[in-house]
Amino acid sequence: MRVLAALGFAFLALMGVTKPVNAADMSDVTAIDVLLEPDAIMLSHAQANNARLLKVFPGGFPLDATHRPHITLIQRFVRTADLGEVYAAAASVIANAKVGGLKLEAINYYYTAGGDVGVAGIVVRPTSELLRLQKDLIAAVAPFTVEAGPISAFTAPHEDAASDGLLIGYVATFVPKQTGEHFNPHVSTGIAPRAYLDAMVAEPFEPFFFSTVGAAIYQLGPFGTAAKRLKSWPAGRNVP
Repeated sequence: MRVLAALGFAFLALMGVTKPVNAADMSDVTAIDVLLEPDAIMLSHAQANNARLLKVFPGGFPLDATHRPHITLIQRFVRTADLGEVYAAAASVIANAKVGGLKLEAINYYYTAGGDVGVAGIVVRPTSELLRLQKDLIAAVAPFTVEAGPISAFTAPHEDAASDGLLIGYVATFVPKQTGEHFNPHVSTGIAPRAYLDAMVAEPFEPFFFSTVGAAIYQLGPFGTAAKRLKSWPAGRNVP
């Protein structure tokens, strides 16, 4: 674990995280994803793209209970002991935003490169509602966040420490590098070689509309997937 932590710190420096993190602060940390859950229309499109990607890259991940299709709003490292307070803070924001039934539009494919492969997804058009919700969640969760965490903050490591370090760096810098004007809402659909993804992204894409059916907080897993549901707020239920 010390070796992984050291590699993680090295990648954090590369990703722009320069503030030292006390080792004691990292001892009991959870990597979370506060997200929106899409309806059956988006799930159908995501599953179809996932099946396509698995055919060309069987080593990727299927969309299942430990790889839930979702739209990330924020990713953060938080103190595990404070998770109950994180849920309460997020619940207040989610209740005010009425996240069940948000109308959104899928507009194109994209991917994020990682070596010779990339993590693909379906991009969602940003809206003022999404940006406001993200901003409010950042503020609500801020008192419970820490600068970074070890790979044990996730549900499982990757097969190599370099990938672990990249994921740690991504989550540690999600705010501000993936938020506000840099926010790219999307539903991740799988992994494939970059050459294949370049061709896929260049294909015509027919935009479609879909809705959200609720919100949730997940513990992050390998490749930044929504791996373990910690708390959820389905549409039509009172937010506790």
